[in-house]
Amino acid sequence: MATAVVIGIAGEAGLWVADLDAGTVKRLDAVTGDLAKAADIRKTGGTFVKNVDFAVAVSSAKAVFSGHVES
Repeated sequence: MATAVVIGIAGEAGLWVADLDAGTVKRLDAVTGDLAKAADIRKTGGTFVKNVDFAVAVSSAKAVFSGHVES
């Protein structure tokens, strides 16, 4: 099982890494290699998904905990 996830949100320029074991999320300052290639695809409007079977962007954590998923 993966223990980290790289996240990019539409409208946000940066990428983030969520460490599931540590329970932390940190901004990635620089990316290299294949991750940089995927980030470049994202900059041109592409979407890159690998080994993620559920993801939803919401306006706040409150929306998640209340059971609402925005469309």
